[in-house]
Amino acid sequence: MPTDRLKIAIEPKSFAAYEQAVKDSGGVPCRLSSDVAALVWTDYSQPQALEQMLRDNPQLEWVQLPFAGVDTFNQVLNQPVRFTSAKGSYSEPVAEHALMLCLALGRDIPTRLTEKTWGKKFAKSLYDSEVLIVGAGGITAELINLLKPFRANITVVRNLPEPLAGANVTVELDALPAQLAKADFVILACALTEKTRYLFDLAMLQSMKSDAYLVNIARGPVIVTADLHTALESKVIAGAGIDVTDPEPLPDGHPLWNAPNLIITPHTADTNEMVIRMFSERLRLNTLAYLNRGEWIGVVNPDLGY
Repeated sequence: MPTDRLKIAIEPKSFAAYEQAVKDSGGVPCRLSSDVAALVWTDYSQPQALEQMLRDNPQLEWVQLPFAGVDTFNQVLNQPVRFTSAKGSYSEPVAEHALMLCLALGRDIPTRLTEKTWGKKFAKSLYDSEVLIVGAGGITAELINLLKPFRANITVVRNLPEPLAGANVTVELDALPAQLAKADFVILACALTEKTRYLFDLAMLQSMKSDAYLVNIARGPVIVTADLHTALESKVIAGAGIDVTDPEPLPDGHPLWNAPNLIITPHTADTNEMVIRMFSERLRLNTLAYLNRGEWIGVVNPDLGY
């Protein structure tokens, strides 16, 4: 059966904003059928269901994935389909959250929230600080913009040996331990790949300065959770702020809840309301690309895993 190029399936759950985005680009939102070659997948928690849908629908040419990270969908990325992600879509609120965690840690907010006495005077300023960011995607680009007023000296660690606009230094991943020894704030904003999974184990944490802070707004498994707990308890690092955990959600009673100088936020760098609004814009633009009226954004490279 020939495919209807105007039809865009939205599965397994649709939202009025997504349907409107497709319509605004000249497409027709629908449920998936044998004459539909484009699919918007809206559920991050069901990779097996997407895998089955791809097997049942060999006519599919384009699949839009819901989030910037595509690690959950690694098992399907080798299919002969164009996959696009939402990378870059949520960069503003996530970068804002990372900045907030840095500021809160530098001002010793975890301690001040629990103390019932005046305590000692302490602060570490972001102004003129050494900031290291792991990852070079949209979140990092936005974070660099947010850090400009602080005159921070920014080092970016990435896979490719290419400079990143706004960064003072750009290095490849194998240079990470040496760069960690200089950083006041270390921010994880990378995709979860085989190279970054459990990248921050105890040895890597020990490469940081003892008065440095770690922020993770990437994926929980970039850090070895037990090693982070050890590093905080042993004062290997000064503190950490994490919006993602491994496991996630972090169970009640987990030792990490009682670790010193740790801020845990429940993966709220972007809310559902933000995601729907920003993903709708990505969907609008990529629907235009599918209809040969614009350029693709966020095309996934299966070899790199993002």
